[in-house]
Amino acid sequence: MILEVAEITVKPGNEQAFEQGVEKAAPLFLRARGCHGVSLHRVIETPSLYRLVVKWETVDNHMVDFRNSDDFQEWRMLVSPFFDGAPRVTHSECVASYG
Repeated sequence: MILEVAEITVKPGNEQAFEQGVEKAAPLFLRARGCHGVSLHRVIETPSLYRLVVKWETVDNHMVDFRNSDDFQEWRMLVSPFFDGAPRVTHSECVASYG
């Protein structure tokens, strides 16, 4: 399982609208090939900073299948007006788990 973590800074005052946009966009991710879940986290110390966490079967499911889809374009349409700069996206895989 691959975790995509997108750090997204939202323009101050647009947090609620951004969260609503992500809620509307969640089905776009969930129907994507290889997607196993999506969650949105808001950073407590920096309320305009979010982490979108998406579970993918492979990196290509995100970078090729989803990014080249109409659903990706719709996702961007729903949320990009609220971005304060470009999201920072990384992919990781679990190498150890405790507890």
